[in-house]
Amino acid sequence: MPEQHGRMLADRYELRVRIGRGTMGTVWRAYDRSLDREIAVKEIRQDPALSPRQRQELRERMLREGRMAARVSHPSVATIHDVILADGIPWIVMELVEGRSLEQVIDEEGPLPPRLVAEIGCDLLSALRAAHAQRILHRDVKPANVLLTETGRVVLTDFGIAKALGDTALTQTGMVIGSPGYTAPERARGDHTGPESDLWSLGATLYFAVEGRPAYERATVGETLAALMTESADPPAQAGPLRPVLEGLLEKDHRARLTPERAAAMLRMIADTPTGASPAPAPAPPARPAHAGTANVQADGSADGSTDN
Repeated sequence: MPEQHGRMLADRYELRVRIGRGTMGTVWRAYDRSLDREIAVKEIRQDPALSPRQRQELRERMLREGRMAARVSHPSVATIHDVILADGIPWIVMELVEGRSLEQVIDEEGPLPPRLVAEIGCDLLSALRAAHAQRILHRDVKPANVLLTETGRVVLTDFGIAKALGDTALTQTGMVIGSPGYTAPERARGDHTGPESDLWSLGATLYFAVEGRPAYERATVGETLAALMTESADPPAQAGPLRPVLEGLLEKDHRARLTPERAAAMLRMIADTPTGASPAPAPAPPARPAHAGTANVQADGSADGSTDN
C-alpha cells in the first residue's frame, strides 16, 4: 500500500498515523481540520482480484452501509461522522476511541472474571439492541471489534459493514463478512441472518472473554466452520454464573436462542451481584414466538457471501 501519512481527504481530513489493519481495511488516526479534533478514518480494502464491476459494487455497498450505520447513536457504539469516496476508495470517518481491544486485553492479561464479563456483555447487548431497533445488523461482533477504554467505556466498532434488515444484497463475490469462529451457524450456512445471529456472535465473544480461548477454533477456516455448524462448544470451565447465558446465546437453532430481553436480564443480574454472592434467578420475559424473525425485533476492516435473507 502506498504511504498515506499526511494525505488530505476531502480537503478536510488529514491522515496521520496508521493504528490498525484488518480484513476489511486500514484504520488511521487522523485530524479533522474543520472541527479541530482527532478522529479515526477507515480505508476500505479493495481486493485487486476483483473485477471493475465488483469493485463498484463494493464501493456502493460500503458507502451505503456506512451511512446507515451512522444512524446508530449509543454510548457503546463508535460514532460514524462521515462516509466519503476518494480516488475510488470508500473511507469511513469515525470517532477516535482510545483503548485496547478485548482481544488484546485477554491475550495480554488472560481471561476476565465473570462479573466483569457480564458488565461488558450488558453494554454490548445494549449497543446491539440500539442498532437492531434501526433495522441494522453488525454481522462481525468479535473480541477484536470491542474496545475497552481506561475510563471503563465499552465500545463496539466496525459498524461500517452493517447491513439494514430487509435490504437487497449486492453481489458479494470476493468478500467474506464475519469472522469464522464468531459467525453464527445459520449465517455460515447462508440460510438466515438476523439479530439472533449477532447474539450468537456476542455469546462467542463473551465466551472468549471469560474462558481465554475461542468457543470454536480449529486449524483451518473450513474446519472451524464445520465445527461450529455440527459440534457443541466445550462447556465453559471458568464462566460460573455466566454459563447459562453463554449456552443460551450459543444455541445453534436461532429460533431457540436466548432472546435479547432474557439475555439482558441475566447479564444484569450477574453484573449487579456482589463478588462471592450467588445471583438470583433472572425474571423470565414473554416467550419468543416459535418462528420469530427479523421483522419482530423492536429493540440496536470474514464468511457470509451473498446469502443474507
